[in-house]
Amino acid sequence: MIAPPAVRSSAVVDPRIGDLGPALLALEDGTVFPGIAFGAPVAAGGDLVVNTSQTGYQEVCTDPSYAGQVVVMTYPLIGNYGRLVADDQSRQPWLRALVVANATAAVLEDARQLARLLRDDRIPALAGVDTRALARHLRANGSLRGIVTAPGETDVRLARAAATSVPRWEDQDFVGQVSPPAVTEYGDASEGGPLIGIVDLGLKSNIIRAMRHRGARVRVLPHTAEPSDVLSSDIDGVILSPGPGDPARLAAQVALARAVIDDGRPLLGICLGHQIVGRAAGAETRRLGFGHHGANHPVQDVDSGLVQVTAQNHEVQVVGDSLPVGSGFHVSQLNLNDRSVEGLRHAEKPIETVQYHPEGAPGPLDALAVFDRFVAAVVDTA
Repeated sequence: MIAPPAVRSSAVVDPRIGDLGPALLALEDGTVFPGIAFGAPVAAGGDLVVNTSQTGYQEVCTDPSYAGQVVVMTYPLIGNYGRLVADDQSRQPWLRALVVANATAAVLEDARQLARLLRDDRIPALAGVDTRALARHLRANGSLRGIVTAPGETDVRLARAAATSVPRWEDQDFVGQVSPPAVTEYGDASEGGPLIGIVDLGLKSNIIRAMRHRGARVRVLPHTAEPSDVLSSDIDGVILSPGPGDPARLAAQVALARAVIDDGRPLLGICLGHQIVGRAAGAETRRLGFGHHGANHPVQDVDSGLVQVTAQNHEVQVVGDSLPVGSGFHVSQLNLNDRSVEGLRHAEKPIETVQYHPEGAPGPLDALAVFDRFVAAVVDTA
């Protein structure tokens, strides 16, 4: 299957950005979408994921959870409000490639355009694709690998072959790519307030901001941290951060989570951190058909009945029925779209996990109570 020919470059790439010529998006099932390249002049591939958010393209591009993936934005205008460096969620973009319908530019300054961020870090991008048709294709067929070709590489046969040779998502260690090698401190003892240890599995800066806003100091530890590092006597509470990849690959981090659970210190797991805590509790994890990515996902708190709007980005779910009865954990939140597990709580210990991203400003304030509850538990037990 080949989509209709690409439209004129000036119709899909703002001239202030500048296009690099024709290129292709090829999927492993043989589907090909022509488009116009506007990112870095290279080819790259990975699993395709669809993000439905109307805003937040900068945060998506710099979110480590998208490492190794080709992100498809269904909102038709991407780049339409520029970029603020202070809003980047990490030190660089981690996605493999970006696919959009229209690449726009809201500002004249090159440094404040999304295209500059992508070009500086050698991330290809493709415009002129019917991203909603592509999203429907992925919804019908499940997750697929794909590749964005370099500008001028428009041989369909070669592109299809390249798509089938993209490594499988499950076979790659993305956490090791995005996690920092050293410990970083935010705040010092003279400030007072509790000290939160965050294990960086693909940390977003908004989580640090959320803790600092609530009066906590933060120690960010690499994913290789040992239980003795995380359970240091001066750490009052622990966060297992979001991140990319399959938790089934992360045996060391699951063992770390089990040590924190046994210790009884306040623990918050977010997204990948939630999945790791679930596995540490004895539950299974399973890949979703096409993942949850984007905004406006309704989640209900089982204990209170409250429904909130959430931002999500994950490929894997905790299987609720596999949670051992004697683990002390129960399913605390459910996705109202597909009833997948969105949170766990411990019956006796100050431990909570959420599958969604409270730091993603959904609602925009709906999910911030997650951080409030965690910091309150830390203060109460410190």
